Amino acid sequence: MYVYADNAATTSLSKKALEAMTPYFCETYGNASSLHSPGQRAAEALQRARETVAGAIHADFKEIYFTGGGSEADNQAILTGAAIGARKGKKHIISTAFEHHAVLHTLDKLKKQGYEITLLDVHENGVVTARQVADAIREDTALVTVMFVNNEIGTIQPIAEIGAVCRERGVLFHTDAVQAVGHIPVDVEALNVDMLSMAAHKFHGPKGVGALYARRGVPLVNVIEGGQQERGKRGGTENIPGIVGMAAALEEAVTGLDRNMAYVTALREKLIGGLSKIPHSRLNGDREKRVPGTVNFCFEGIEGESLLLLLDARGIAASSGSACTSGSLDPSHVLLALGLPHEIAHGSLRLSIDAYNTEEEIDHIIRSVPEVVDYLRDMSPVWDALERGETPHLI
Repeated sequence: MYVYADNAATTSLSKKALEAMTPYFCETYGNASSLHSPGQRAAEALQRARETVAGAIHADFKEIYFTGGGSEADNQAILTGAAIGARKGKKHIISTAFEHHAVLHTLDKLKKQGYEITLLDVHENGVVTARQVADAIREDTALVTVMFVNNEIGTIQPIAEIGAVCRERGVLFHTDAVQAVGHIPVDVEALNVDMLSMAAHKFHGPKGVGALYARRGVPLVNVIEGGQQERGKRGGTENIPGIVGMAAALEEAVTGLDRNMAYVTALREKLIGGLSKIPHSRLNGDREKRVPGTVNFCFEGIEGESLLLLLDARGIAASSGSACTSGSLDPSHVLLALGLPHEIAHGSLRLSIDAYNTEEEIDHIIRSVPEVVDYLRDMSPVWDALERGETPHLI
């Protein structure tokens, strides 16, 4: 048995998405900007996909702009908020310390251009409050950007409440909803957001395609110059197969959302219950305010990289953090933001499951992880020192 438990990194392509995409590779392959019949058929498919994606988040189709993924959407949203603010003499941006690097690195870029960045501290439970945002807003605040669901620990942020604060104070609000769309209900009107990012490959769509929701009246800044595609806001010939696949996957996810949420939540609870029995372990993030499929644990006395390799040998694909930083030996910036010491953050394990997983697979994880943790601790001089009382346990 091989268990894929790294769905927060990427998901498999659904059969419905593949079936929807297939005709647009070799049959209906026209350029959607062309006036001839093959081009117009592609343009019609593009429009249907735009309407489908808009409907899934209760937006107008004119508010959807297709991108090359979630990172591009994040970049465009943040650079847009910064540019709008700068025209008004406002160069202060508020975010959090545990955002995805697509956000944090864009903010670093803006900081070098003279913007002042406030990164809000994250509570130990991995949730930022609307009060924190309200207290941080100033007269020169141009933008607030707070992720909907954290990509490493799965905690859900109070986006609607934060959005209400921003709306009341007249500040643009963006949320990186890459880990939320297709997994929990998302309604842009109810959330009070001005911009929202999503990525197809997080909900069984294809890689390399995403979308940015931008409320009417928000003048987007171009990240890619070129032609008049995406109403002049994203140059380059549209990836029609990818966009069609994204729409099909999202429609499928939203249609089965309630059923899938209940099923995955039950699997998650069983998984948490099983792993919590491991001595000196810690579940990271709020126990209740979390997306159905993401579980993040720290195990004292071991290294996350060794844990991942041994789990892979036992037929379990997992991660120790976000896929974008999995090649780094540094501890997760998300776990450090929660206040965990380096030696604990190094021993992290992220398991992200979805409706494609089975209870038998969860049982396999629950059997395997304790055995691997025990094996690594038996070899660890750090664990030996902890057990002999030379250094105190931190978990």
